[in-house]
Amino acid sequence: MQTFQKIAVPVLAILIFLALWEGLVWVNGWPNYVMASPSDLPEAYAKFWNLFLIGSWQTLWRTVAGLMLAVLFGTALGMVMGFSRIARDGLYPLLVGFNAIPKATLVPVLALLFIGQHNFNTVLMAFLISFFPIAVSVGIGLSTLEPEYRDILRSLGASRLTIFRKIALPKTLPEFFGALKVSVTLAFIGTNLVEIISPHGRGLGALFLSGQTNSNYPLMFAVLIALAVLGILLYYCVVALERIFAGWAERPQG
Repeated sequence: MQTFQKIAVPVLAILIFLALWEGLVWVNGWPNYVMASPSDLPEAYAKFWNLFLIGSWQTLWRTVAGLMLAVLFGTALGMVMGFSRIARDGLYPLLVGFNAIPKATLVPVLALLFIGQHNFNTVLMAFLISFFPIAVSVGIGLSTLEPEYRDILRSLGASRLTIFRKIALPKTLPEFFGALKVSVTLAFIGTNLVEIISPHGRGLGALFLSGQTNSNYPLMFAVLIALAVLGILLYYCVVALERIFAGWAERPQG
């Protein structure tokens, strides 16, 4: 029953959203060049199905690659900040300042630095926009580690790596996966920024830009829904990993 509820409730919520969207367009009498409705989208998917398959794969693998880099780099940076107060005080202002920069302004900079390296630029942008939450969550998790646990292990001759693996890692897993859920959506934003802005863009972002250039508004909205579906799928992949590695932290709902 609980499993059925976990599937049925999100599906029902999506159906209600689509029905409200369709009703809003119908009530206002908007043509599809103002606001495409859900009923306009199947034709776009049927007409450009091959481009959607190719574009979805291109967007997905670049996003996953950038996210994996964000996990590796963000975790390593979070460990440094979590174990060292000096590093934390020195790096936090830099991280906050960098994260405050609109990432769209970095696209032309990366394009000039790495001319013709579209795949690299796209993965790099997905990484740059998504590593911050992971680094901060790991850093906070480690910095708030109970000192008595750390002192006991150190007195037994444990290295920092052992302390991290035995005590700190399990403690930070809930915060880590919470940050990873946020980073999933941010990585998609980074990927699509490059795909849309870059003159040689590929993937779903380039397909969206093609729809905009040709005033094909149903195609544009179909791309947005495809991006949403990919984001949901990747999000639930993270949820599945969370249940495997940090399922113990989930509290039963009353």
